Amino acid sequence: MCGTDTRKDLNLTPTAESACACCSTDSTPVVPSEAVGTRYGLEGLTCGHCVKTVETAVSAMAGVESATVELRAGSTSSLTVVGDAGTESVRAAVENAGYTLTGS
Repeated sequence: MCGTDTRKDLNLTPTAESACACCSTDSTPVVPSEAVGTRYGLEGLTCGHCVKTVETAVSAMAGVESATVELRAGSTSSLTVVGDAGTESVRAAVENAGYTLTGS
């Protein structure tokens, strides 16, 4: 491939001893979160910076466990909020960040 036949032993850590989640042999099953959030429509988002701005603004609110934006270029994006924050509080946070909440 690179013009040599030299091979090197990398002495990798056996997977049984690894703390790495992607290659350890931990038999504990990964259970997805059962938390179901409230979904809202968002307008005005065009890029990853917009997504980060809204997620940061909404996540900082009291009662919000998580806020996740799914960007849909040229369409209405979606915001999923897990927690007990009310719609009007979420709307205010989104509008303060410079975007528009279209509904739930």
